[in-house]
Amino acid sequence: MSQLCAIIIADDANLRDTALESVCGTASYHTLLSEIQALEEFRHQRTNLYERVRALFFLYAIHRFYLPTLYPPAQATHVPYDGYVHLLNRRFQEAVTVFVTAFTKEPSDALSSALATAYHQLAFQTLADQVRQSVRAVRGNQWMFRMGHPADYPLRIHPRMFTRDTDQSFPILQEATPVRMDLSHSGWSDIFFLGMDYPAGAQVLNISIDLCVRGREVTTRPPVEAYLRVIDDIFLFAYA
Repeated sequence: MSQLCAIIIADDANLRDTALESVCGTASYHTLLSEIQALEEFRHQRTNLYERVRALFFLYAIHRFYLPTLYPPAQATHVPYDGYVHLLNRRFQEAVTVFVTAFTKEPSDALSSALATAYHQLAFQTLADQVRQSVRAVRGNQWMFRMGHPADYPLRIHPRMFTRDTDQSFPILQEATPVRMDLSHSGWSDIFFLGMDYPAGAQVLNISIDLCVRGREVTTRPPVEAYLRVIDDIFLFAYA
């Protein structure tokens, strides 16, 4: 088994947490080629999400940071156009397949750059798919991530919104919410660890913030506001 694959599936935490640099930093060109071939086969064979995602990130890093330093001086290289189209359309697995086929025939810096992009995007897409699956598993959330048009949303209007006020207008529903700030600047890295069944790694610090304009407002308030009001056209349509 390749050294990197052994690191991914290691039971010993010290071995499993081995930095990629310690393996690839001094590895030869042919050793890196052997490792990426093994990782590509490994990620297709394994069903564990953590193992597949880490293999993808290893592949991304090798193609982005390690192989380029070992290529001969730059020369004109063909990057398959259909793979490029797949990237633009977010079909990352299809792009990887095209680029790997070309890379196997003639490795190059340009193809490594293309593969690095495809592997990086595919890794996060794999995590997003897991989050999507987890969310949809909760009753009432099946509609999420499936909306193609605002009319597809399962919206429900409370009957009170259809009751006219004394001035014959419908009431206004106001929603105000503070701004969410992630002090650790981790983006969605907590989702990354939760999706890989490692909750201990999902350590982020979030705060909710109310804002105000100094000198103009006395106190802070939630800066994000939304308003909903039923109008006559919708009222008539709702009862048609």
